[in-house]
Amino acid sequence: MSDRKEIFGRTELLLGKEVVDRLNSSRVILFGVGGVGSWCAEGLIRSGVGHLTIVDSDDVSWSNINRQLPATTITVGQPKVDVLKKRLQEINPDAEICAKQMVYDEETSASFGLNNYDYVIDAIDSLKNKLHLIRVATDSDAVFFSSMGAALKLDPTRVKVAEFWKVAGCPLAAALRRRLRKEGSLSKKFMCVYSDELLDNKGELIKNSKEDDSSGWDMQKARINGSIVQVTAVFGFTLSGLVVQDIVKKVEK
Repeated sequence: MSDRKEIFGRTELLLGKEVVDRLNSSRVILFGVGGVGSWCAEGLIRSGVGHLTIVDSDDVSWSNINRQLPATTITVGQPKVDVLKKRLQEINPDAEICAKQMVYDEETSASFGLNNYDYVIDAIDSLKNKLHLIRVATDSDAVFFSSMGAALKLDPTRVKVAEFWKVAGCPLAAALRRRLRKEGSLSKKFMCVYSDELLDNKGELIKNSKEDDSSGWDMQKARINGSIVQVTAVFGFTLSGLVVQDIVKKVEK
């Protein structure tokens, strides 16, 4: 078996030893490991993040298979966080992976101790819980990144990054801003991954299917929106890239 030190050899060649060491010591918590979050987790571990907590309450379902990393015909019915933890540990056995099969909401928020992390990443669906996480995370000492809606999109080249208040063309971001304006200003700014593409659903929803991540978000929650892995994965990898880029900037300073 190859020496484990070789795992991040190409990363170190590109970014330098100090960045790799900082990645290894960084503590990240990721809320939601569906169509966006699961790929973010993979990107973080393959980049060398040494301490990752993944939070999601759901089990793998058949309708997840088209876009979610933990979802296969073999893993249906299993907790997403458990399936993903096993995969991530196979990628880097030395990484500390903490899997929490929980819902993030107002009641559970304090139990996560966000000030114990360097980075907080939001890839959850519920508008109410997303709003609460934005509030708490921007009040914490951690750097916060968030995914906006990845549904009803086909073109991965239109995925972008912007500060939350400057995100344009995303119904989820618009809905969040309306709520936040009523509740008062945030403690600090944060960057988001989004796309301004907005298509219509063309097919019919299979009965009894259930979506649970940001890639299936719908403003009114009256229907479930279609989504595809080529877009949701780009959202997730872009989120993980924001962590790496932030560490590179801090080292360079």
